[in-house]
Amino acid sequence: MDKIKVLIVDDSAFIRKIIRDILSADRQIQVVDVAKNGKEAIEKLMTNEVDVITLDVEMPIMNGILTLEKIMNQKPTPVVMLSSLTKSGADLTIQALNLGAVDFITKPSNIFKINDEEIKSLITDKIKIASRVKVSKKPYTVEKKIKKINKENLNKKDINIRSDTVEYIIAIGTSTGGPRALQEVVTNISKNINAPIVIVQHMPPGFTKSLAERLNNISQIFVKEAEDGEIIKNGVAYIAPGDRHIKFKNEGKRIKIVLDDGQKVSSHKPSVDAMFYSLCEIDLKKMIAVVMTGMGSDGTKGLKKLKEMKSNVISIAEDESTCVVFGMPKSVINLGLADKVLPVNFISKEINKLMGV
Repeated sequence: MDKIKVLIVDDSAFIRKIIRDILSADRQIQVVDVAKNGKEAIEKLMTNEVDVITLDVEMPIMNGILTLEKIMNQKPTPVVMLSSLTKSGADLTIQALNLGAVDFITKPSNIFKINDEEIKSLITDKIKIASRVKVSKKPYTVEKKIKKINKENLNKKDINIRSDTVEYIIAIGTSTGGPRALQEVVTNISKNINAPIVIVQHMPPGFTKSLAERLNNISQIFVKEAEDGEIIKNGVAYIAPGDRHIKFKNEGKRIKIVLDDGQKVSSHKPSVDAMFYSLCEIDLKKMIAVVMTGMGSDGTKGLKKLKEMKSNVISIAEDESTCVVFGMPKSVINLGLADKVLPVNFISKEINKLMGV
């Protein structure tokens, strides 16, 4: 079996050595070269056979974003970003994922913890997953679809004027490849949607806030990171924070968000299963459950229970053709739980149609 050939790009010699040592210890991986900046990375990519690139977000000479754009234009290759846990690091990482990076790894605040077995395993696993992803110049073009929101229409996004009388809900779960898929779906949901949207995206704390801010800036609806105790409103999308399960509780005719700091569910927190389990306790006229790109099977057990307990659930799974990783949707489809299987660029159209907008 051929080894996965990796190019490591980081301006820190210390980080380059640590990542090289971690990856070289795995028999399935071969580090073919290292680069200390983006310019050098492009040169080495052109002269080496490379399956996966690890790319630092913040570098001198040519930063990670510019480097990623050049990689995707000149020689599309699966890229895993290395990011700091800072706000700027999170913002740049979300931008990178939307530009085509497959996944990201956060550098621990104490860099020596990168040698912890759990982190080592996470790094090698993400490289192996990335190596199986087919990257093209234009898998589906989301950036070009983004239109600047007319300033005169900003009042449509005023969260205070949205109704909290909720009869419908749209619940979306995703993981690897999710930020780009969410950008495609959420930005095309109608401003007139008469339902709240609740979202679980597997991500660390801080990154979900950056994701929500980016989506809010380019969407017709209001998008925010969910807060504990807030009442959900129609036309607003709520993204579960990176270290909390998102759950729901009836408050009369209104629905309150409960952020749960309990154990991981289906190996994740936030968990798609946990969100779906909680929706089993809520009475609504219609629920639309969407499972998109991601590794593993989070969402399957929860959707199964939701469909067993409720007769008004319409489920959508993302088609393999647009998934970065066809894991979570595949699991849902294989159990016969998907009412519709659609490419990501058709999901928002279906949601709008089902909601009559």
